[in-house]
Amino acid sequence: MTTKDIALGLFFLFQTGLGVLGNSFLLGLYTITFFTGPRLRPINLLLMHLAFVNDLVLLFKGIIHTMSTFGLTDFLDDVGCKVIFYFHKVARDLSLCTTCLLSSFQAITLSPRNSWWAKLKAISPKCIVSLFLLCWAFNLLKNIMILAIIKGPLGNKNITDGQDYIYCAAPFPPPFNIAIYLLIVFLPDLLCIGFMLRTSGHMVFLLHRHHKRVQYIHGNNLTPSVSPETRATQTILLLVILFVSFYSLNCILILCIPKGQSSWFVHFSTFLAACFPACSSFVLIVSDSHFYKNFLTLWKRRYSSETTCEIHLTHQNG
Repeated sequence: MTTKDIALGLFFLFQTGLGVLGNSFLLGLYTITFFTGPRLRPINLLLMHLAFVNDLVLLFKGIIHTMSTFGLTDFLDDVGCKVIFYFHKVARDLSLCTTCLLSSFQAITLSPRNSWWAKLKAISPKCIVSLFLLCWAFNLLKNIMILAIIKGPLGNKNITDGQDYIYCAAPFPPPFNIAIYLLIVFLPDLLCIGFMLRTSGHMVFLLHRHHKRVQYIHGNNLTPSVSPETRATQTILLLVILFVSFYSLNCILILCIPKGQSSWFVHFSTFLAACFPACSSFVLIVSDSHFYKNFLTLWKRRYSSETTCEIHLTHQNG
């Protein structure tokens, strides 16, 4: 194992660890708030689910890839490779679906009362759990072909017609099966990305129109404060931009690099796939004002309960 391998392993360990820490912290706060704090907004349920599936993306691929960069390449058997790649792809597709639901929900929330989107305002919060179940069922079924494609580690064997993932392999199926696989796996992803871009464009239009109205009412010399809805929309737009950018770069890399590429292609592809799950939680933590309100509420509640217990014990001892 060379110095480059150690540095690469430490880099992936840092990316995975930091991402899991951020998502777990966000997930833990929303979970505690759900059971003990004020009622969560519907959008918080979406953020909670996004943090959970992003954790799965990082855990299923990040830890395994980090171990491989440190020289452990034969620790998975055929079943282990299938399970890792299958659930990593399912979790990544769920991250895409959840981001798409986030942009759609916020577009519905921002829409004026006389628009087509506004008709969904009353029913959209009630459908979130059902949409989660639908996304899980669809993506679990959609990615079943991965179980047939992914194989165990190569060992000392060379693969000439397929992809070597260092610790697992994926022999290329016949061209007809490749076409079916691309149609089943990538077509829904492209539809989700197209819908995200559509809803994002709609939100940008609404924000621009709202900004012009506010400027006209208050005058050009007065800078109005940013509303919570506007801040939430800007955060979701940033998440959409990050996801689409990293996803597009990864797809271009996969499609444009020919067969027989070096292991650096696998490392860079894994890095791009983990970028959004690793950084999205910190985007939410920094930009979501409700996050700080929930955190402060829980902290004050814990502090007040501890103070009450201390007073009670003091009275008992006195």
